[in-house]
Amino acid sequence: MICRKCDDESSQIAVDYLRRGKIVVLPTDTVYGFSGIVDGRHYSFHTNEKICQIKGRDEKKHLIQLLAKPEDIKKYTRDVIPENLLEKWPGPLSIIVHTFAKDGNFETTAFRCPGDEWLRGVIARCGAPIYSTSVNRSGSATLDNIQQIKNEFGKEVDLIVDDGDKRNGIPSTIVAIDESGNVKVIRQGALEISN
Repeated sequence: MICRKCDDESSQIAVDYLRRGKIVVLPTDTVYGFSGIVDGRHYSFHTNEKICQIKGRDEKKHLIQLLAKPEDIKKYTRDVIPENLLEKWPGPLSIIVHTFAKDGNFETTAFRCPGDEWLRGVIARCGAPIYSTSVNRSGSATLDNIQQIKNEFGKEVDLIVDDGDKRNGIPSTIVAIDESGNVKVIRQGALEISN
């Protein structure tokens, strides 16, 4: 299915699909992304595996999780995030922090609170974070043309929310916080951050 972001019911349609474990293509404040709801207490759809299968990506590589509000990150990590980083949210910055794995150990997860208000509303109504990763086959360039996205992935995803072309869209900047609280730039993207 395809709907336009400007349609009144677009956010409700996106929420309905996500909450049923479907894979959707959503416009973000940076580029289009494959999205699915993150498994948790209420959901167990394994959407990360489905997205990786579509992309041809190694499932061991974690996907970025999008949050509705900056303060939501405190639900998932005990890491102390520097205020100068949190002040960049909502925006094109992904922060890798330590989270609890199912086996009780720690793992690392990247979170982002996107700058797009429509998208934050969708996430909030899902009641859980949603995955986001660029729309492309692994190793290929990110698609920024909506018609190319429809042609390439229209039969593999359940919903595409059309917000026009995202020409020259730049993915988010990614930083990691180590055990000592130091910040390291992993990928320079749409937001300039210095090490």
